Amino acid sequence: MKFLKIGGLIGVVALAFGIGFSWRDLRSGELPSKATVEKLLGSPAKRESATRIFKTNFNLILTNYYKPVDPKELKYSGMEGLLAALGDPHTIFLEPKTAEEFSKETKGENEFVGVGARLGRDPVGAKIMTVFDGGPAQRAGVRNGDVIVSVDGEPAGGIPLDDVVKKIRGKEGTVVTLEVMRAGAAKTLKISIKRGTINPPTADGMVIEGTRIGLLTVQQFAQPTTTQFDQALAKLEEQGIVGLVIDVRNNPGGLLETAVEMLSRFVENKVVVRMKMKNGREEFAKTFVGSKRPFQYPVVVLVNEDSASAAEIFAGVLRDYKLATLVGEHTYGKASVQNVFMLVDGSSAKITIARYYLPSNAEMSRKVDEEGQYVSGGLTPDVKVPIDVTEMTNLGDPKTDSQLKKALEIIGSKTAHRTN
Repeated sequence: MKFLKIGGLIGVVALAFGIGFSWRDLRSGELPSKATVEKLLGSPAKRESATRIFKTNFNLILTNYYKPVDPKELKYSGMEGLLAALGDPHTIFLEPKTAEEFSKETKGENEFVGVGARLGRDPVGAKIMTVFDGGPAQRAGVRNGDVIVSVDGEPAGGIPLDDVVKKIRGKEGTVVTLEVMRAGAAKTLKISIKRGTINPPTADGMVIEGTRIGLLTVQQFAQPTTTQFDQALAKLEEQGIVGLVIDVRNNPGGLLETAVEMLSRFVENKVVVRMKMKNGREEFAKTFVGSKRPFQYPVVVLVNEDSASAAEIFAGVLRDYKLATLVGEHTYGKASVQNVFMLVDGSSAKITIARYYLPSNAEMSRKVDEEGQYVSGGLTPDVKVPIDVTEMTNLGDPKTDSQLKKALEIIGSKTAHRTN
């Protein structure tokens, strides 16, 4: 059952019941009496309490609506409308199930049953872009760059990538057989893998084939992301990288604390954001002392319009302190900070508590037109590179990823300059 949001929930309900209570007065051609009005709205003293009005109208709906009403559904609809009335798309109500999923996401708990690999598109099937450390696929011998041509004997070519993923996933403990093409192998290989529970990393890395440049992809800024970032970076440096590309494209953000921790690897005791709180009060988030790493190679950060919140902070702070070059397209433009307030029944309210400003103090709030289309805001990259995403585009593969290709060119020019 759908109910009106509280943009005008209280007013609409009051009007509806006003018509009902005073119908006899109107029918007789008289205005409602003062007693009738006060019976509906309460005395002037009581009208000062918005809480009382809300509770009164809530109970009136439950008592008088012509068919049964689920009190919980009505309450949740009211809460959604209450927060929606603020006109802030980032201040929202989360029902218990959604609140639980959101909590798991911030903890980096995105479990599924599969083999533990991130796939991309390929003309003959699906390309293994990243094999997760310690997962079933790695233990079975699957490698980055392998191309899946069949799953359990069914061809993987010519079908949507999502359908290939569905074929690979299944019940925990069951076996799936992948037929793969591998560079340098004379014929295809058949690899049987026992499916298991996978918790994909929020940050993982690889050395781009044919280069000495590392690609470190950050999917979101969750609780375990800093540790995973450190581990991935250490492995890349062990392989002797001469440059690093950090990819935060399509990263919706996450925890400010995680962004601060990760930035502390680059710079210490520096302002990350200035937060303007209620009543003009200001707070500052700064990087820690003692966590800085010696980045002795150039760093490029890839961004796009779906890079938001903590992802924008991470990229923007690195650029403001001249520690990285931003490549790609403008970011989303989410210049606000939210706190999550847990409610008694497991639901929660995510409420904007401040607006934030990067060290440069640049205005980055997203602005849209009447149709909701982007007008301005976000971070403008140092090097703008559009990308035409087609069925064969794989982010992370410089052969089809024009933004990554440009990042490699920038790092190549800087490392060549250092050598000469």
